[in-house]
Amino acid sequence: MTLVEAAKRLSLPKGTPKNWVYAEKRGELAAVGKHQKPLTDLELELSRVKHELAEVKMERNFIRKCAMYFAKDLR
Repeated sequence: MTLVEAAKRLSLPKGTPKNWVYAEKRGELAAVGKHQKPLTDLELELSRVKHELAEVKMERNFIRKCAMYFAKDLR
């Protein structure tokens, strides 16, 4: 995959991934994230719950589609 394709797939401007690659080669990205504080227990729990909610919503939507499909046969 080219950098332009990656940018398009991620909905980024064409030059952004190229700039990231060049910055990495120059060593400018070595400190990225090192000053970030660790997540608290509450933040970790929130992240877990959000992920679980997304899964449940996906399952709910699937069940709704199945119900509509089988309800067509009853009419």
